[in-house]
Amino acid sequence: MKVNGTLVNYYIHCKRQCWLHSNRINMENNSEEVKVGKAIHELKKEQGKKTEVAIDNIRIDKITKDYLIEIKKSDADIEAVRWQLLFYLKILKDKGIERRGKIEVIEKKKENNKIIYEELNEEIEKELKIIVKGIEELIDLPKPPNVIFENKCKKCAYYEYCYI
Repeated sequence: MKVNGTLVNYYIHCKRQCWLHSNRINMENNSEEVKVGKAIHELKKEQGKKTEVAIDNIRIDKITKDYLIEIKKSDADIEAVRWQLLFYLKILKDKGIERRGKIEVIEKKKENNKIIYEELNEEIEKELKIIVKGIEELIDLPKPPNVIFENKCKKCAYYEYCYI
């Protein structure tokens, strides 16, 4: 499987989730959290013309003349989203398209949405190479990493797979 933004996100968030997803064990269709996220994307799609763009094996939520925009329903693991966005920026840069990154967090229980800006630099590009290599090595393992329980596991689409 070719590395994509979802795998980058999962790798930062949870190595086990990354391995499971990359090996076609998909539990997301049963997750209410994932359904809410997809509903938000659908609403955004209806509101604007420049929405979800597919390039190679990645799907970008929105692109403007200045920004590549990733839309998320919460800031629960913003670091994983950050690296996903940076990965997308690198893919675009390799194709000769330079943009800055913007993460739009649409919290359902908050009045103000959060916006985070990101930009590629040499150091980040080096770190992305390390992350992509780590993902490639991880997904080639014969079995998933062991379960490591954290509070974030309770809302994960793979919770039942890992714990029940």
